[in-house]
Amino acid sequence: MKFAYVLLFLFSTSLLGQQATPATAAAPIVAQAPATSPPPQQIEGMQRKLADWPALAHYRDENIKLGDPAPGEKRVVFMGDSITEFWGKTYGKFFPGKPYVNRGISGQTTPQMLVRFQQDVLHLKPTVVVLAGGINDIAGNTGPESLEDIEDNYRSMVQLAKAAHIRVVITSPLPASSIPWRPSLHPAETVRQLNLWIKEYAQTEHLVYVNYYSAMVDDHGGIRPDLAIDKAVHPNDAGYAIMEPLAQQAIERALAEPQP
Repeated sequence: MKFAYVLLFLFSTSLLGQQATPATAAAPIVAQAPATSPPPQQIEGMQRKLADWPALAHYRDENIKLGDPAPGEKRVVFMGDSITEFWGKTYGKFFPGKPYVNRGISGQTTPQMLVRFQQDVLHLKPTVVVLAGGINDIAGNTGPESLEDIEDNYRSMVQLAKAAHIRVVITSPLPASSIPWRPSLHPAETVRQLNLWIKEYAQTEHLVYVNYYSAMVDDHGGIRPDLAIDKAVHPNDAGYAIMEPLAQQAIERALAEPQP
């Protein structure tokens, strides 16, 4: 009986102790900064890309204003990405006095170039088209792509050009050992392999090949730092100064060849 009283006393003391223990304080609420929205201009650009993935509207008005070539005019269209686009906009010396049309779009990959090939090349009725691209494919700008995918896109563009009796100049990609917007990638070997394929394909299809790669590569498979504004991908004035005569020589060779 005494043992039962002792147990009852201990149990009661335990309950009283629990009741006297203050409740655990709630964890303090940490104020979080509100999520910041992209600026309106960036949002508009993103919406535009979603609505027009290949950027068909990018040169639509300019193409209408350009019209057909004048009689005897040997129009040349440069089809490519930012390296082509910046040639005219940033470098500001895009073959002055020549009937050359710049249809580069920054960030584009070869599948996007292929989709807009009809309106940005064929509809302009050039005598020669200069094809330049591939680095954005390697960067994965529009999703994963293999070298075979890039090659197929080039094949399709060349076939379209030949069917329209347009002479084709195809350029090597510029060397790149790094890509600023994809810092985890090491593209030097992939770029080298793409260049080898383009060179062989040009020989097989009797296209005029432009070897920017060998003229601009450094010891690490990248573009020479003194030739690029970002020391990685995009040429500066000195880089374009190397590219210009190489492209011009290739165009002159293409113009001297029979029409496809």
